[in-house]
Amino acid sequence: MTDRIFYPLAALIAVLMIALAAVFPQGIGARSPGPFGHETAAEAAARLKRAAPKPAPPQPSLRGPL
Repeated sequence: MTDRIFYPLAALIAVLMIALAAVFPQGIGARSPGPFGHETAAEAAARLKRAAPKPAPPQPSLRGPL
């Protein structure tokens, strides 16, 4: 393969890899946009925990001297 073909092809592949990394940042903890993003198990558990109603506090007992 000649240099006239290899270097432009290598540059194109590098640009495509950088573009993919820009829209698929799942490895650094950020959610990805568009069709690539998905909810992680930890996010789903946190969402379900926030949505669950909290139990009412116990009522004080009315027994005893008044």
